[in-house]
Amino acid sequence: MNNFLSVEDVSDPMILVKAAINLKKDPYADSAIGKNKVLGLIFFNPSLRTRMSTTRAALNLGMQVISMNVTQDSWQLETADGAIMDQGKAEHIKEAAAVMGSYCDMLGVRSFPTLTNREEDYSEELINAFVQYGSVPVINLESATLHPLQSFADLMTIEEHKRVEKPKIVMTWAPHIKSLPQSVANSFAQWMNAVDSDLTITCPKEVELSPDFAGKAVIEKDQDRALEGADFVYVKNWSSYNDYGRIYDDESWTVSIDKLKNTNNAKLMHCLPVRRNVVIADDAMDSPNSIIQNQAENRLFTAQQVLKTIINKL
Repeated sequence: MNNFLSVEDVSDPMILVKAAINLKKDPYADSAIGKNKVLGLIFFNPSLRTRMSTTRAALNLGMQVISMNVTQDSWQLETADGAIMDQGKAEHIKEAAAVMGSYCDMLGVRSFPTLTNREEDYSEELINAFVQYGSVPVINLESATLHPLQSFADLMTIEEHKRVEKPKIVMTWAPHIKSLPQSVANSFAQWMNAVDSDLTITCPKEVELSPDFAGKAVIEKDQDRALEGADFVYVKNWSSYNDYGRIYDDESWTVSIDKLKNTNNAKLMHCLPVRRNVVIADDAMDSPNSIIQNQAENRLFTAQQVLKTIINKL
């Protein structure tokens, strides 16, 4: 694994999951393999779990970490080829990524979509520029279309909690007060398809995902029907793909404990942050069904497994 941009960089996701579960038993077993290695974390957007888990993961391996908020700590970056840079952006990504790569042994990059131009967002111009010009391995800390670190942790959490070999997994859209990216939903579907899971995606027709990411998942417009017999319920909001970036509002899709009554006592998942009583009701968030905190904790061990795998290739 030279880069970690999507599940397509992973030869066998389940082997990686089992390695992360084993690593969780002794997170300090490889505390020397990162000696004299530097991880650069480049944030174009805010972060809590991704920043802290990836930093801690690097420290557990003996790495040093440089973390930068591009919007506050550096020049604004231009990405367009042939740009006449006579406006606000003072440095081009060609120079910036090359310099960052010369200071670090690998780079993690986080950059959200604009949600205004689908073609530009789905081209993944920024993270691909870091791959092109950085000259070191690049880790996707969440891009315009994908969040593979989150999905890796999601798959690990399902593996830890599953009660049958092939559980029914339902990813359900839920309402939100603002437009959110499709990245978490896209990525979750992509990873679930990669391991041949029993995945159902339920959402209003107005917010269907790109077929390229939904893949072979069952698409069900009736949330109650989709949730019947579910073993895992993954709750997430995303904005429209077809009417790109458009927010859709339907409070009846909020997930409550009542929504889970016809499931197979399903485990409840969410990537966080979550707006309580908008996306998920308190009675579900605080119920024994919720494994959301465990899911968040696993972000540490999956990030550490990714770093370890890349270090072993350096």
